Amino acid sequence: MPSIKRPRKGSMQYWPRKRAKKSYARIRSWPETKEPKLLGFIGYKAGMVHKIAINNNKNSHMKGEEIAVPATIVECPPLKILSVRFYKIIKGVLQVEKEIFFKTEKNLKRKTNVSKDNSKELETLDFSSYDNITVLVYSQPEKTTIGKKKPEVVEMGLGGSNEDKINYVKNNFDKEIVVDSVFSENQMIDIHAITKGQGYQGPVKRFGIGLKSHKSEKGIRAPGSLGPWNRHQHIMWRVAHAGQTGFHQRIDYNKQILKLSNEILEEEKNIHKYGSVKSTYLLLHGSIPGPKKRTLVMTAPMREKKKKHQLTIEE
Repeated sequence: MPSIKRPRKGSMQYWPRKRAKKSYARIRSWPETKEPKLLGFIGYKAGMVHKIAINNNKNSHMKGEEIAVPATIVECPPLKILSVRFYKIIKGVLQVEKEIFFKTEKNLKRKTNVSKDNSKELETLDFSSYDNITVLVYSQPEKTTIGKKKPEVVEMGLGGSNEDKINYVKNNFDKEIVVDSVFSENQMIDIHAITKGQGYQGPVKRFGIGLKSHKSEKGIRAPGSLGPWNRHQHIMWRVAHAGQTGFHQRIDYNKQILKLSNEILEEEKNIHKYGSVKSTYLLLHGSIPGPKKRTLVMTAPMREKKKKHQLTIEE
């Protein structure tokens, strides 16, 4: 049997490989849009299915034929606004200058100790002097099938000018924001997620280095060399060693929405031969990071891919 040869895996771009601080991602940049709306949404990974679709790509040699398409179901219960943040550039750094909170719910008190409601200040505030305005939104996982009540609180960007952002907040702070007001079918979105945790693993699984031969003096699953014999007085950080594997924050760019269900279900519904889904959901093309029930933050695409999959999903 021939020996298996492959290049070692693991990009040096992601370093150090530490555990993420939270089980859901933090967003640091947002695309600029003129439409006043949320630039992202919170969802929960339900699982994967495969769908039979008709290939509508006129340049494909399988045009008009049925093909199997992998897809991921993401439950998207409605969001609510917790607060609005006003940013100013102070000494070259964008900092929160003021934050206005709205009335919170019982389940949210488990996540944060905010109890004050100073929403009346929004009517008299001069927002023209601020450099950016964002909102804190929270999810409602009790409306899904994942079996938890404690919501996730995520900071979301808003599109439009400052005046548009304030008007959006005034119109929606006491309402539920549904997923079809943010995304649409066939749209490309970015997935910000925490990958599946693997724990403490050795260098063979962590970086994909090869096993040493039976004539080696020391460990079979250890790196062959830690560095040169002379002058080099320390071990380089590039040498593959054991350590934390998985549970890292990653971005999956340009995932196409194959189907968007904006129907708020009163009872659990069996969809796509997958299983029970209780709230509105998205059907995304391909796989996304993280295990089932993992919290995802979906955003408008930062570098949108123009070429989309031309598919007609069969029910």
